Order: sequence, then C-alpha cells, then structure tokens
Amino acid sequence: MKNMILCSTGALIGKPNGRDYNLLKPLSEKLKCDGFEFMMYSDWYDRIDDIVNMITAAGLRIPVYHAQKSIGENISKGGPDELKDAFERFRLNCDMAARLGAEKIVVHLWDGITSDKNFDNNIRAYGELLNISSSAGVDLLVENVVCNTKDPHSRWTELLEVYPQMHFVFDTKMAAFHGQLDQLYESENEYLWKDGHICHYHVNDYGGGLKDWANLKTLPIGKGHIDFEKFFSFVGKTGYCGTYTLESTAFDASGSVDTDMINEEVRFIREHLT
Repeated sequence: MKNMILCSTGALIGKPNGRDYNLLKPLSEKLKCDGFEFMMYSDWYDRIDDIVNMITAAGLRIPVYHAQKSIGENISKGGPDELKDAFERFRLNCDMAARLGAEKIVVHLWDGITSDKNFDNNIRAYGELLNISSSAGVDLLVENVVCNTKDPHSRWTELLEVYPQMHFVFDTKMAAFHGQLDQLYESENEYLWKDGHICHYHVNDYGGGLKDWANLKTLPIGKGHIDFEKFFSFVGKTGYCGTYTLESTAFDASGSVDTDMINEEVRFIREHLT
C-alpha cells in the first residue's frame, strides 16, 4: 500500500453551499488529492442512493468514510432510545461506506456536550459498533475526539484494556488541543503505531492553547503552531504507509471553495512524505 492523501468532503461541502453533494464532482476535477474521506450529514439519510449513484458515476475514490458525528453524542447520552437510534444510523453509515468502496469508517465514539462524561456507555457501545462494521466489511476506527471530562489518550487506554485489538485515527488538532501531540513521539506510547492501532491520520493545524475551547477551529497546515515537519518525519520513520485526510474548512461564508488552499496542503504533505 502507498501513502494516500485524501480530502474530507466535509471540508468542501457545508451549510454555506447548501450541503450540495453534487458539487463534489466539479470540485474533484480541481483538486490534486488521491481521493476523499466522505463525511455523512444528518440530513442526507433520505438521499443515500442518490449520493452513492453520483459518487459512483463520477468515479470518485472513497477509501475512508466518516460516520455522522452525532452518533457518538447519542451513545454518550445513553438510554434505550438514544442507543437504538445510534446503532440504526451507524448501520446505515456502514452499509453506505461499503457501497462506496471504503475500507475504513471513522467514528466519534463520544461527542457533544455529554462527551466522555458517561464513558461506560461508550465502552459498552463499541462492541456493538464493531459487530455492525465487521458485518459490513469495513474497519472501525475510533478518533481521538476532544473530551470535557478526561482526555483522548486516557480514553484510548481504557478502551484498549477491554478491546486490545481496536484501531484508531489520530487527529493532530484534537491531540494538540489536549497538549497530547508529543505523546505520539514518546517511546512509552510506541505500541500505538508499533502494534498497528493507529490506522489513519487526520492532518489539521491548531492555533489555540491547552483546552482552548474558543479556538477549537480546524486550520490549514501552516496557519497554527503544529510542527508538521516533525510530525511527518516521525510518522515516516515508524514505517506507516497509508491514508491521511485534510479536514481544514475550505469554503467561506458564501459557500465558495478555495481549492488552491487544499492543493497547497496536498503539495506540502507530498513533499514531506517524500
């Protein structure tokens, strides 16, 4: 497998441009990435067939699929109705991911205001999510989503105690928000990459301080203070060869998409991976 640089469809399609998924095809013709990480939105469930048909007809490559984020919020809240809804929507997401040819599905196992407050809910729910994703033939990846009770690294550790074979996606911004980016480089945490737990990377810059909620914004590479030269140098030395996704928002308030910005990020990553 070779390194693949993906762009999140969520970086291109949002409320300002009406969440118009038909924009993906013309935008893809301007982008120099290797494919896309498809981001599911809550108002697209009745359009799944249309979206799959459009993406298939356009020949877009979707190696990674990002499940709708609020699935994790329902899990965090817990309760029979919340969990039933979360699992039903996750099943739809996994089926859609399989139809798009995705090999990996990213999930926010915890999310929203509740976040990791009721973490026993999240630990128990992972087993059911794994059953659903395995049935669909896609690899389940839990993201190091920001926490409001503990921190992502601690939560990963707790999950591994119960599910020692689980897989993760490491997000640079999420880690930097908690001051945990350098933990990736520490020898005591080498099991995360040495044992194959980290199977995907989200590459985003961060400009705030420790748990700086007012500045929890996804920035393009070079617009924050993350040392990406160090990051790519380290990841390369681990022998990782796989997928990276850019998530920095590329549309403005009018919905116009800055494809040049995305292409500059792609160029930067290619240069440093080489």
